Amino acid sequence: MSEGKGNGKGAGAGAGTSAARARLLATATRIFYAEGIHAVGVDRIVSEAEVTRATLYRHFAGKEELVLACLGQVDQGMRAGVEAAVREAGPSAADAVRAVAGFITGGIRSEGFRGCAFLNAAVEYPDPDHPVHQAVLTHRQWFLERVTELLARVAGEPAEEAGHDFVMLRDGAMAAGCLSDPELVSATFLRGVDGVLRALES
Repeated sequence: MSEGKGNGKGAGAGAGTSAARARLLATATRIFYAEGIHAVGVDRIVSEAEVTRATLYRHFAGKEELVLACLGQVDQGMRAGVEAAVREAGPSAADAVRAVAGFITGGIRSEGFRGCAFLNAAVEYPDPDHPVHQAVLTHRQWFLERVTELLARVAGEPAEEAGHDFVMLRDGAMAAGCLSDPELVSATFLRGVDGVLRALES
């Protein structure tokens, strides 16, 4: 199997190592999301990533560490997507909230959507003290705080309740989006967000 190792010296070795790790992360993230974490074994991942087991264990201590790295990568993508949506929305706080909601519905409408990767992981790792469950909670706390901050700008005062409302609406949309018509789910979610904004602006 090709692992892109180069000649084993200098920049070539580093590039090969990075490429192998990136393939492992991309492959594991895709399969974990599509089929579930516990359902996918290490052999399947190394086969599809075209690396050896030794390569996997050179980069990750075990499957749990790989799962955490995958969630970390999804978290980074989510944060980048939210911030890009906020920047593109311009100075209006309400437009920024709508843009974040639009970013979420973009995911719901995407091909292969299978719900929230973090909620899915929490179901598979229900122990609140488990590192994977803790990673889920950390991600969700960031999202709640970021949305609440935007909503507080709309209200001109603290907006903790509205923040929780938004997250609950988002959770429901993410759960329903892979069970029924994603267009209908997205439209319902966006109406709910508009309702939260109207309540703050009234």
